[in-house]
Amino acid sequence: MFKYFPLLFIIFLLLSCETDPLFLHEKTIILDPGHGGTADTDQYRVGPTGEREEWINLRVALKLQTLLEDSGAIVIMTRTEDTHVELADRAQLALDYDAHLFLSIHHNAIADTTANFPIVYFHGNASENLASVQLAKSIASHLREDLFDGEGPAVVASDHTIFPTAGTAVLRHSYGIPGVISEASFFTNLGEEERLKNPDYNQLEAESLYRAILSYFEKESLPVHDKHSRVELPPFEVFRAAERMSPEGLRWKENFEKAQNLLESDDPQDWEEAYKLASQSVRAFADSYLARDAHLLRAEALERLNRIEEAAIARQRAEEFYIKMD
Repeated sequence: MFKYFPLLFIIFLLLSCETDPLFLHEKTIILDPGHGGTADTDQYRVGPTGEREEWINLRVALKLQTLLEDSGAIVIMTRTEDTHVELADRAQLALDYDAHLFLSIHHNAIADTTANFPIVYFHGNASENLASVQLAKSIASHLREDLFDGEGPAVVASDHTIFPTAGTAVLRHSYGIPGVISEASFFTNLGEEERLKNPDYNQLEAESLYRAILSYFEKESLPVHDKHSRVELPPFEVFRAAERMSPEGLRWKENFEKAQNLLESDDPQDWEEAYKLASQSVRAFADSYLARDAHLLRAEALERLNRIEEAAIARQRAEEFYIKMD
């Protein structure tokens, strides 16, 4: 028996390595290609040369489905064609199948056509939805590494940043199951739209998501606590959907930088203006890589203006709704 020990040891290492697909065996995963059948109802989910988000989402999801099933996962698709599926029905699948994971696949849009980086959303508060934050960080890290060569920002944010009163329907209705919305990149960026048309690039994204999911299952699972059992924050209204494509949306970074400069002043009027500009920056692009810092700028301005309770809420929002990436 001892002569087989080296071989057995190698097999043990392979079975326990960080990329072992056995972690996916019999895991039930809901893949939700976002939107579908919306070409006649909106004109903002379309790139500069006409590529629609829902088409991209479906191509990536189908490729990811194959990768996961080949590793023994049980994959349930919310749609397999360019058709409309109600948001509540998408989430209900996760509950009906008692899923281990819910992943809604999307791609992003903003008026600033230079913007291009991954954003991954979890539902609610970070201190409560621990499992989903863990999953979101894994996906954001892998997307940045695989699609952006490990460079530039990657954002992990609560869906309350973009839908302040209730978050997103698919994550709200499936709460309790680890779930996220992945926005791998911005199809409103001309270069990125061209890449997203390429099936090979869609495959690269699917492989990145696959590795992120595998990495998530390799780690010890974290809990999902009841919503608002620890924190409840008032809504902070922001631009939504088509509003994000307005000219005002272009000034998100400019307003942030102006607010930074004004806070260097000793004049309370400048602090008030800094607060307004930082707030405008967040409203225009609530899930930008500067949004967390913009909320902290708001808090600093409010503290200088002796609006202490408002400042505390701004700081808590920055901590609960935005995750600092490694």
